[in-house]
Amino acid sequence: MTIRVLLVDDQPLLRTGFRLILEAEPDITVVGQAGDGKDAQEQTRALLPDVVLMDIRMPGVDGIEATRRIVRDGARAAPAAHVPKVLVLTTFDLDEYIVEALRSGASGFLLKDVPPDELVQAIRVVAAGDAIVAPSVTRRLLDRFAKRLPSAYEQAAPARLDRLTERELEVLRLIAKGMSNAEIAAKLVVSETTVKTHVGNVLTKLGLRDRVQAVVLAYETGLITPGALS
Repeated sequence: MTIRVLLVDDQPLLRTGFRLILEAEPDITVVGQAGDGKDAQEQTRALLPDVVLMDIRMPGVDGIEATRRIVRDGARAAPAAHVPKVLVLTTFDLDEYIVEALRSGASGFLLKDVPPDELVQAIRVVAAGDAIVAPSVTRRLLDRFAKRLPSAYEQAAPARLDRLTERELEVLRLIAKGMSNAEIAAKLVVSETTVKTHVGNVLTKLGLRDRVQAVVLAYETGLITPGALS
């Protein structure tokens, strides 16, 4: 199956570079480009891409608001097979709103200087319905910004986490450290199928959409703190 990608960035040269990388892959095609969030929303409605590669900082409607609108539109109207996934790009040093983008419905994020093979793989992972919680990016971003995150779950945290068993809490901690299901299985000495069950239970009990939201919640509730990732 070919993965349909919409490129969203206000810099034409960057869009061209990404397009050259992606269209060299046999299973990926770039169906459109947009230079701002408003155009991204309109093109998403018209082209029904599988993945929207979204810049954060753009004139007019920025990437955060565009992500929110695209996810909202997908939840309301798009056929299940065409609900787009948003993969956010950040320059890291500038984009302190990346966590807000994740709250808005993004399925993950990458740095703009990501190696081409990692960009391609990330698009495949997101298109398959998973979230990108890469340790090399997640740890640095959340460690840098977690102290400044608004405490949206501050009062509800104990009650929410009390819904989890001890093993589920342990799995949530490992998710927040950026571990894959296979890595969690190896650490806990259980099967990967068992880990998938625990992950599903965690997301369901906490009312979370995906692993990215689980990471954010783990930080916001104090289950894991900056620097506690070893």
